[in-house]
Amino acid sequence: MSSQPSVPDSPRVSVLMPTFEQAAFIGRALDSLWAQTYSDWELVIVDDGSCDDTASALAPWLADSRVRYLRFDSNGGLGRAINAGLDAARGELLAYLPSDDVWYAGHLAQLVACLEREPGAVLAYAGVRHHYNRSAAGIVPGECLQPVQCLHRRTALRWREHAELESDDLDRVFWTGLRAQGPFVATGEISCEWVDHPGQRHKRMREPLGGINPFRQHYRVAGPLRFHTSTGNPIDEERLYAQVRAARPQGPRKGLKIVLAGELAYNADRVLALEALGHRLYGLWTPTPSWFNTVGPLPFGQVEELPRHGWREALARIEPDLVYAQLNWQAVPFAHEVLMHTPDIPFVWHFKEGPFICIEKGIWPLLADLVRLADGCIYSSPEMRDWFATAVPGLPAARPAPRLEHVLDGDLPRRAWFLQERSPLLSAAGAGGQVHTVVPGRPIGLHPPTVAELARHGIHLHFYGDFTQGQWREWIRTAQALAPEHLHLHRNVDPDGWVREFSQYDAGWLHVFRSRNGGDIRRADWDDLNIPARAATLAAAGLPMIQFDNGGAIVAAQALARRLGIGVFFDSIEDLARQLHDCAAMAALRERVWQVRDGFCFDLHAPGLVDFFGHVIAQAGRQGRVRAGGQLRAPLRAR
Repeated sequence: MSSQPSVPDSPRVSVLMPTFEQAAFIGRALDSLWAQTYSDWELVIVDDGSCDDTASALAPWLADSRVRYLRFDSNGGLGRAINAGLDAARGELLAYLPSDDVWYAGHLAQLVACLEREPGAVLAYAGVRHHYNRSAAGIVPGECLQPVQCLHRRTALRWREHAELESDDLDRVFWTGLRAQGPFVATGEISCEWVDHPGQRHKRMREPLGGINPFRQHYRVAGPLRFHTSTGNPIDEERLYAQVRAARPQGPRKGLKIVLAGELAYNADRVLALEALGHRLYGLWTPTPSWFNTVGPLPFGQVEELPRHGWREALARIEPDLVYAQLNWQAVPFAHEVLMHTPDIPFVWHFKEGPFICIEKGIWPLLADLVRLADGCIYSSPEMRDWFATAVPGLPAARPAPRLEHVLDGDLPRRAWFLQERSPLLSAAGAGGQVHTVVPGRPIGLHPPTVAELARHGIHLHFYGDFTQGQWREWIRTAQALAPEHLHLHRNVDPDGWVREFSQYDAGWLHVFRSRNGGDIRRADWDDLNIPARAATLAAAGLPMIQFDNGGAIVAAQALARRLGIGVFFDSIEDLARQLHDCAAMAALRERVWQVRDGFCFDLHAPGLVDFFGHVIAQAGRQGRVRAGGQLRAPLRAR
């Protein structure tokens, strides 16, 4: 970190301005500070590793002797940036002006006067405009205090930093600790603006628009996070990945050099199975991930990150054996870009979720190109493969060899999460022959009257996922009113707790729907083609998978469960109750799931996947499309 020499004067108020890549806003924020009617201030700007035009935007303001400028070479999080400002500040009062926010002219004067009137108070806060046409006289409803509103007395307390917690809930991060030192008082005047725009930190953090993955990518977080937003589940990657990070293999690896392009969705640490087989992994990530689209830098390490800008030069440097692009519809545009600019590198496209969304979003032509032009295609189910054969029929006449195909679910977890012991059944401990079922995630197809009908047959429903529950509040209220003793809500469970937590139930729910395709693959919809990610979670715990009996239809989850003998298929709730209350049959079915559950581990399929990669590379070699002595051979795809 570099800084300008300090100014010897001791102002009354130190204004802290943490900033990260807000060059378009920062001049407006600074202008609002210079317009203050209160003038006894200094400004401490802390640039937390910006790579945009922040330095140029700041240059005209740095000549003022009241300004000090600190800069970190890389982003370390809001807490570190603010704490650096607190350590450098010389005023007895501390105010915050984030670089994308605005103060009105009397803001600082009103806050100082408020604290002077309340000598026992530790913090004063202003009312705030929080959208261009909405304001709050104090705290914004549904939010915590925002820094732009606040001025507090000097304190030894510091903000929680990145290694301890990243959160948009600033009560967890700082305010609760400060509030323990004395009361907060309000000016009652609206004198600042918490500027509403898509790049606000809390929006990058909160699911479903933000989340841990968009946050990680934007702020370039290189290691594991302890992450807990005001709307999502707590995520402790430090704990989840401590063992695997400590056991990173040393020395050269003699296997393939594989570029993971796009995103890894759920259970991203599955790729460690490829690394364990001796292959070297590189990450080249889509620039616009959704909250569930895992991108790098990966928290478990062991994947070398490639730069988002200059990635073509990086590929030329490392000379990979294969590009392995995946997985859902959000990755399609970037995967297509990589496909069209790497004609000399064998390219495998692995697709799971979203052919119909791609049509809706207007990116179907890109997806069709990926399926047509990739050297190898991997589908999440045989049914998905068959659907694509009708949706993208035939192959380019100029293609010298058939496209190679493989079937593998894209969301399988690694086997490490399957190793715990089972827990005793709740139904064995209870009285009255009650059955306990579980739904980890959205209760799709389980309407509140269905929950009530289950209750009448002595069947409980345990609904896991506090973030998901927040999206299903009306469903929960209605279902609880109809079945108050039989609907149970639980927090999210991390992978290392799947077996312990879910094995206490008799069976688990997949998505509940009635297929309408009548056995015609062209009539199949996403419910028909999808194998829900929760299938592996239920299998890990040895749970039979409940679903409608869609006999005569093409349904991927049904075909899988029938093939393995692990499903509970029903036509009516009465039929389902009869099956679930058959203790001997259900015990045998649970044991069957326990015996075949390793088939839901990525580790078991990794050698077959590598064999498929080998076939793809060999075929590309026969076509003269691989590097030889550092020289590129003739490409199949046009640049």
